[in-house]
Amino acid sequence: MDRTQAAEIQEHMLEAADAIDRASRLIFALDKEDRVILAAPLGEIVAKLHFELLEAVYARYPDLRPRDDDWYIVDTDRRWEDIALPESVSETDLDSIIFSLLKLQWQKTAAIISRAWNRCETLGLPVDIEVLGVRLQALAEAGRLASQGDLRKWRYSEVRRNSAKRRDV
Repeated sequence: MDRTQAAEIQEHMLEAADAIDRASRLIFALDKEDRVILAAPLGEIVAKLHFELLEAVYARYPDLRPRDDDWYIVDTDRRWEDIALPESVSETDLDSIIFSLLKLQWQKTAAIISRAWNRCETLGLPVDIEVLGVRLQALAEAGRLASQGDLRKWRYSEVRRNSAKRRDV
């Protein structure tokens, strides 16, 4: 693919991302049963689009990557009670992975979520990246980890272990 083709592909992918975002707002307004059926596949599509397809274009043509202030921010309005984990994955599995990555120093939420997702893939756990973000937010709301910023905006928030004395997992 040449740069012109890459730019056209990027344009269509960003249009698709906008359409998916509009659809997700509608899906998350549905009742819980319908949300559970549709949310996980939608999250998989979002993850593939942003973290694989667009990243492949940007790896080849870094100049096409939007500036930080233009970059699509992965947001989620999902709540933990809206999540239906696959039978092969438990909350404890996710918590163990997340806490293994946390330090006492602040780290970007996006970095922790990305590393956790990579670990899930390595372990063969079929977990959507958005589920990890929602779980991280639930852990913060429960006081099991410290956070600053709006955890729904992964690139603009940070997380860390609460303290050296407290071990949650």
